[in-house]
Amino acid sequence: MSDEKKLIVMGADHNGVRPKAYIKPRLKSENYHCIDLGPYEETPSVDYVDYAKQLAHIIKEGEADWGILICGTGVGMSIVANKVSGIRAALVHNQESAIKSREHNDANVLCLGAWINSDEQNLEIVRTWLGQKFGEFRHVRRVEKISPDPAKKIVFANGVFDVLHSGHISLLKFAKSLGDYLIVGVNSDRSVKALKGPERPVNCETDRKAVLESLRYVDQVILFDELKPTDLINTLNPNIVVKGGEWTAEEVRSRDDIPEHIVVKVCPMLTGYSTTGLIQHLKKA
Repeated sequence: MSDEKKLIVMGADHNGVRPKAYIKPRLKSENYHCIDLGPYEETPSVDYVDYAKQLAHIIKEGEADWGILICGTGVGMSIVANKVSGIRAALVHNQESAIKSREHNDANVLCLGAWINSDEQNLEIVRTWLGQKFGEFRHVRRVEKISPDPAKKIVFANGVFDVLHSGHISLLKFAKSLGDYLIVGVNSDRSVKALKGPERPVNCETDRKAVLESLRYVDQVILFDELKPTDLINTLNPNIVVKGGEWTAEEVRSRDDIPEHIVVKVCPMLTGYSTTGLIQHLKKA
């Protein structure tokens, strides 16, 4: 488990009171902060809908990292939570589903069945689920297709875009799918030489800008002279920044000094496509 303290919000109906009371203190002893929405007694009966909806809105607003919901089967809780925009509630009854719901689906709410598994089994499912990372390099495209309506969102991507290839097109298509307006920042000739060496770029900045502007995915292209796009990002203040490569979102945020309120998404580049490799191939031809 992570050493980082994470905030978990928990909720149940009357059937989930006992397993919730069993799981919560054990998570707290493992360095998690737990907020319990209730209920705290098995009687009287309560409506699972109310607790699932309240928890889902807390997660949606970013007030907690993860949510855990428990009812008799977990089915009702998952149905209600998934009606809230931005929630990916996973109904999990076994270890394999716990792993895959995080790795493949980036689930942010875990729904458990008090009638299906013992308290100890549900605790082990929770531990597995919390300890599993999202496989963002492989699955980010699929998860983003179930994200909330992206209308009116500004997306920013940046790069050299010297010799355009399918990897670039894949990145720009993905970036555009996340919002309503895609702005692409392009390194100036001076900054490209500083980053890539004296023989680059192959195409000048005005040509690279013109090619990008002709693509249907791109709404605006802006040249910038700095080595990193930090100043441009701060000026534009987009909703989302997209980067291609093998970094995690947090590595990109740290490297480019991207403010916390801006969402960072990493799009894995298509294998076998590289501008440097393409240039070297052309030189040998």
